[in-house]
Amino acid sequence: MYRTLRAIGLLCAVLAFMSDDADFVKDAVAEQSPTETPSAWYPRTEKLRPNEMFVVALGTGMPTPITRGQKSSAWYVELGNGDIFMFDVGSGSMENLFALRPEFHRVDKVFASHLHTDHVGDAAALWVGGWLSGRYTPLHIYGPSGSKPELGTAAFVEGLKKAYAWDIAGRSGILPDAGGQLIAHEFDFKQDGGVVYEKNGVKITSFPAVHVLDGSVSYRLDWKGLSFVFGGDSAPNKWFIERAKGADFVIHELFYTPEGLAKTLGWEARQATFVSSYIHTPPSGFGKIMAEVKPRLAVGYHTIRQPELDMMMIEEVRKVYDGPLVIANDLMAWSITKDQIKQREVVSSERVQAPPTTQAYKEAKRSGEAKYSEFINNGKWKGYTPPPLPEK
Repeated sequence: MYRTLRAIGLLCAVLAFMSDDADFVKDAVAEQSPTETPSAWYPRTEKLRPNEMFVVALGTGMPTPITRGQKSSAWYVELGNGDIFMFDVGSGSMENLFALRPEFHRVDKVFASHLHTDHVGDAAALWVGGWLSGRYTPLHIYGPSGSKPELGTAAFVEGLKKAYAWDIAGRSGILPDAGGQLIAHEFDFKQDGGVVYEKNGVKITSFPAVHVLDGSVSYRLDWKGLSFVFGGDSAPNKWFIERAKGADFVIHELFYTPEGLAKTLGWEARQATFVSSYIHTPPSGFGKIMAEVKPRLAVGYHTIRQPELDMMMIEEVRKVYDGPLVIANDLMAWSITKDQIKQREVVSSERVQAPPTTQAYKEAKRSGEAKYSEFINNGKWKGYTPPPLPEK
């Protein structure tokens, strides 16, 4: 309820100041009668249509602060063929993923734009949490190389394995063996339109981005004539404009103005300008990009949602772009077909359980419980006797 009220309040504040821009999703979101679909999306109450794409913003914020209202970057994409893809898994975002109560055996693919914590900080939470919640196959992490091997996705994944070795060893055998595996799929960050995933009619390509170091990318997903483009952090770049042109649903960071960043964080003008405009994309840059790309819906994110900052950003964007626009907030959701893009909000409980596991999860191979030393075993308190262990 807190998320809902906060989101409604922010939206009302934005719309109150937008005047002529009140139709900011014009031509993108078609009106529907209450009998067709509800105005909110409730977890596990709807099935996707065969030709439908469903997108949820799990995290739209910054590295800090991470609050109940905004987590770091993460986007959930589900297709009518049953596939689920995660684009970034930033810090705190798994709270919102669990709020969706997805079938976790299908949440097994992550596409990382780059290796900042606000884009991959919850990788371990998905790895272990998804395993506990029903995934019985490995978690696959796709991501770019770096300028050196130790700065690439493969090294990141190996580092996670080392950091969580005790955790994984202790759960292995009790949980399905394969679900504890983490597999890296590293590709050359320089590739422009190179295919990084192609299966079940889904093609995902990557292209370079301009952010801090070599090794940042953006992605495009194509399926059944629908297209989803996800840009991680980047200054405006030629690759994004070329690869995103004419796509249905285009996400790109919409960062603070230099003035907004200086005011919010108390930075000097040079630092604020460098960060907002040389390694990120400020509102004027976002607007120019979307004016070139001409998507069915332009989606901005990666800022702290405050009405005064929203106004500052919208004013700058609207100087150069007058097309369909949304500034995303956590747990906004979109149903996308060739005929319409319908925006809704996820309404979920603050406390949830993962859905029941599948029969395949229950039957998946397990190598047996982990064991501790005789020293630890001898430390058990004689005053407590556990119940007998069932055979299954």
